[in-house]
Amino acid sequence: MVDRKDIQAAVDTLRKGGVIVYPTDTVWGIGCDATDSAAVRKIFEIKRRADSKALITLLGSVSELERWIDDVPEVAFELIEASVRPVTIVYDRPHGFAPELLAEDGSAAVRVTTEEWSAALCRLFRKPIVSTSANISGAAAPACFNDISSEILDSADYVATSRRDEAPEAKPSSVIKLGHGGLIRIIRE
Repeated sequence: MVDRKDIQAAVDTLRKGGVIVYPTDTVWGIGCDATDSAAVRKIFEIKRRADSKALITLLGSVSELERWIDDVPEVAFELIEASVRPVTIVYDRPHGFAPELLAEDGSAAVRVTTEEWSAALCRLFRKPIVSTSANISGAAAPACFNDISSEILDSADYVATSRRDEAPEAKPSSVIKLGHGGLIRIIRE
């Protein structure tokens, strides 16, 4: 069961340009409105991450892909449908994202989440949400809420109350780059 008040509080924070810590379909994440440059820069500062490293964004449904990516390759839909674990796909022609999220080649990493809480968050917010692990860059990704450092928690404008007691075997998503001419490159298994 999804706590609607928790999701609404997270959405209210995102709409104000804030940063949230929240459960995802992989590990606990730190996120913001993926279209808000100032909010994205806050994430880089909190994580102490080089701004040359692109961040992943979440969408709440496959139908949203074409709203944010020009010419989604058919193979992307097939990969998402066939994947047994979360898969992030790097697309060549995104639009509407904060420029700070894009890789040097202009591509964007996007994952469609099917996890109930994060999918509901994305659907209610109606924009892509940054989803990067809730840790300082270089530190281990938090598999559960208790693994998140107080530095990260204190830096957020809102910390989700849902799923804090869970200790799933969390792993980062696989990452696949779809390039021109049907090129498929596995970046992270």
